[in-house]
Amino acid sequence: MSKVILQGYIEVPLSELSLVKEALERHIELTRAEPGCLVFNVEPAQQYANRFNVYEEFVDQAAFEQHQIRAKQSHWGKISENVVRHYQNLGLSEVSD
Repeated sequence: MSKVILQGYIEVPLSELSLVKEALERHIELTRAEPGCLVFNVEPAQQYANRFNVYEEFVDQAAFEQHQIRAKQSHWGKISENVVRHYQNLGLSEVSD
């Protein structure tokens, strides 16, 4: 089985920062509860008030795709519409059962 690993950051428009921060906690909670989510961390960047560092691991591509679908259809998807995402796919990593 190959897991999906994503790393990067999001930039939030300053005018939307408080709304995004409010919604982020629930988004993290829901994502971590998804089947196939291994790690989902979103943490404020120290040097920029509107930047959050992101690190994600999912058991496989299917779990990651389901996460994307759920997130886009959720409250988070609407609130974060103007968030600029900068992600790097660290590739698929083989994991053994």
